[in-house]
Amino acid sequence: MSIRSKLAWTFILLLIFGITAISSYSILFIRNYLLDEGEVQIVNDAQWLGITIQNLPGDDRFETHLNEAAVISGYRISVYDIDGILFASVPYDEEYSAPAYLPDEMLRQLNGTGAIIENQGESDWLVAFIAVEAEQNPVRYLQISQLKDEIYAPIRTIRWIIYTGMFISIGIVLLVSVWFSRYMSRPIVQLERTARSIAEGDVDKTIHLNRKDEFGTLAESLNRMASKLRQDNEELKKIYDKQGQFFADITHELRNPLHTISGALEMLQMNDLPETQKKHYLATASKQTDRIHRLFKDLVTLQRYDSDSHFIEKKRFNLAGVILQSCEPYYPPAKEKGIKMDVQIDSHYVFADPNKIEQVIDNLVSNAIKYTNKGKISIQAEKLNGEVKVKVSDTGIGISDEHLERLFDRFYRTDKARSRDKGGTGLGLSVVKSILDAHGSRVDVESSPGEGTVFSFTLQLADQDSVPKDT
Repeated sequence: MSIRSKLAWTFILLLIFGITAISSYSILFIRNYLLDEGEVQIVNDAQWLGITIQNLPGDDRFETHLNEAAVISGYRISVYDIDGILFASVPYDEEYSAPAYLPDEMLRQLNGTGAIIENQGESDWLVAFIAVEAEQNPVRYLQISQLKDEIYAPIRTIRWIIYTGMFISIGIVLLVSVWFSRYMSRPIVQLERTARSIAEGDVDKTIHLNRKDEFGTLAESLNRMASKLRQDNEELKKIYDKQGQFFADITHELRNPLHTISGALEMLQMNDLPETQKKHYLATASKQTDRIHRLFKDLVTLQRYDSDSHFIEKKRFNLAGVILQSCEPYYPPAKEKGIKMDVQIDSHYVFADPNKIEQVIDNLVSNAIKYTNKGKISIQAEKLNGEVKVKVSDTGIGISDEHLERLFDRFYRTDKARSRDKGGTGLGLSVVKSILDAHGSRVDVESSPGEGTVFSFTLQLADQDSVPKDT
């Protein structure tokens, strides 16, 4: 059974039960009210009938006059003498017979209180007794009786009115319940269909409910969920594309040096190969082996950044010593290319991972030497607002704006052919960014084609009282 049917039947049954209960209670209330009013009325009628009867002459026409009074009043009238013995009862009715005499207890009550009402639940009659003071006839006590059905007669009309109203109300309830169930279930059905579409992958699906209630709130939540799923799907697609490109790049990066090493080994197997060429091919194989080693070293660094929560281990150390140590191996190749190495740094103690910062400096200086053909490379470090800012600048070929956005993507090169010729892995700057991200820092780039490039980042200045000292 659909939720619409459940809602409709629930409202219909609840309202029918409610209307039936109210109608039944109303009829019962009216019935009791009429009976109470009938008791008051029969006592009042008994009093004026008593006045009428006590003035009737006690001749042979007494019973005729008594019957006329019964017909006019609509009551069964029975009269008793001073001893409580019945001597007349009108009109004659086989269904009703007055008691032949009144009990002594009743006589005492009548003489004391003046009126007695008999309204027994199982009896069909409402009866009233009073005492009269007749002088022209022997009547001492009067009994008048009325069928309760005569008292309840208006209920038939009232019941018909109530039942008619009840059935009309039930009809209206049916229509309202069907309309209301559709009104209530329509947003639920829309929400269910939208949720099912989203679950099946249609994250572009949205629902429009112009409502301010819980259904409207739920619709907004579903729309936000669909929007979030769309964003996640787009991110996953980007990650998937990057992953595919990543493996393709790894394959390509390995294929070239392996092919070179394979070719060098084949040449070395030749028996008549001159000694100078043997050295050349050995140097080539060694160079390509170093390139593969650097590639896997960078991959391990990036993998640790992605998965290892202890990727960095911070401690207090002298940044100047690390920078000088990182730059030392690059003086000879810089001198060979005619590039001046300018290192300007004072003793600054920072709180970071010295090995990872050494790797950052190494990659930035190595990049600067690769892409600088003349001029100089400068490494500077200065205090700035409680931090130490490190800058590595060169006068090399520079980087155009179109490449800056993807400069730190893995295996991304501004000039792939020239980068591979220079022995790069395409991961150096990705490693730099990963290490600095792990330190809570960022790497900034300023570059103009043909004018050079400046890489800069900041490190936390060590507080001697709050960070552990290095050994």
